[in-house]
Amino acid sequence: MSTNPDEPKSRARTDFLLNNELEVQKFWDENKVFQADPGNDSPSPGEKFFGNFPYPYMNGLLHLGHAFSLSKLEFGAAYHRLRGSNVLLPFAFHCTGMPIKASADKLAREIQQYGYPPVFPVAEGSSAAVADATQADQVDVVAPDKFKGKKSKATAKAGAQKYQWEIMKSFGLDDEEIARFQDPYHWLTHFPPLAKEVLKKFGLGCDWRRSFITTDMNPYYDAFVKWQMRKLKKLGKVVKDMRYTIYSPLDGQPCADHDRATGEGVQPQEYVLIKMEVISPFPPKLKSLEGRKVYLAAATLRPETMYGQTNCWVLPDGMYGAFEINDTDVFILTARSAFNLAYQHLSRVPEKPTCLCELSG
Repeated sequence: MSTNPDEPKSRARTDFLLNNELEVQKFWDENKVFQADPGNDSPSPGEKFFGNFPYPYMNGLLHLGHAFSLSKLEFGAAYHRLRGSNVLLPFAFHCTGMPIKASADKLAREIQQYGYPPVFPVAEGSSAAVADATQADQVDVVAPDKFKGKKSKATAKAGAQKYQWEIMKSFGLDDEEIARFQDPYHWLTHFPPLAKEVLKKFGLGCDWRRSFITTDMNPYYDAFVKWQMRKLKKLGKVVKDMRYTIYSPLDGQPCADHDRATGEGVQPQEYVLIKMEVISPFPPKLKSLEGRKVYLAAATLRPETMYGQTNCWVLPDGMYGAFEINDTDVFILTARSAFNLAYQHLSRVPEKPTCLCELSG
């Protein structure tokens, strides 16, 4: 054994294991080891084992978290296979929902706004700006056998990529390929095959004949979901009704928890509006509202404390507006609050807040 620290370490053992891994995986594939077919007779207890994994979402590449979770199922399936059970382990890829559509639309907006390929503005505090400011840290001399990251702590704190184009770049895609992702269906043909190859290298004992993707691009699975929803509706388990939810005006539909690019886990927050009527005569700024009921609308999480309140405070530099709630009532509040109320049927024109005049604190 060499004692010279500068001599490169041998990779013989690693290369042997990797070559062995490839040979075994080739044997599995050629001999269809993981394909499971039903027998002619009903199985006895313990003669079959079925395992399934939550479909990973295909708006990107698989990551270590998938491998960690999947390893538990893979271990269980391999254990039952060794015990002689007929093991079925299928695998599918989730493509339904808004994240892919939202990412495709975001990419299209970035190209429209910043050109192709896009040239993004460098904001102060961004990863690019921090990298320029910390170049001195990157030229430190270190020992050849030591590792030193080129990113400073400030760079690390700058966070992940801000733009969808940058996210796609991080996948190793070129400009021409990234532009194709403006079409949501391109995601469905690009990422699932890559995920399948990664899972094969992982050594997953899967019957790939039973692999599929969701969405209407797969008419068989789409028909199954439609049948399921019709069945549940017929049984009275599914109804169409109004509920408070996180809603996207841009997409025109609710955004479920895993449909959002950010804000996973966020739930609707209930506030109570305290209506404080403005008494005539109105100040000059509100003269045009004479004859209507005008209220200062203050939101609170503790409405029971209203009985002891003596003052209503206005943000001095805050921007407010007088918004029509119905044919008679007008609320003084912020544009953001009026926008939220408009999507809760609290606007004379649904989903379109009408500002009669603007006010400052």
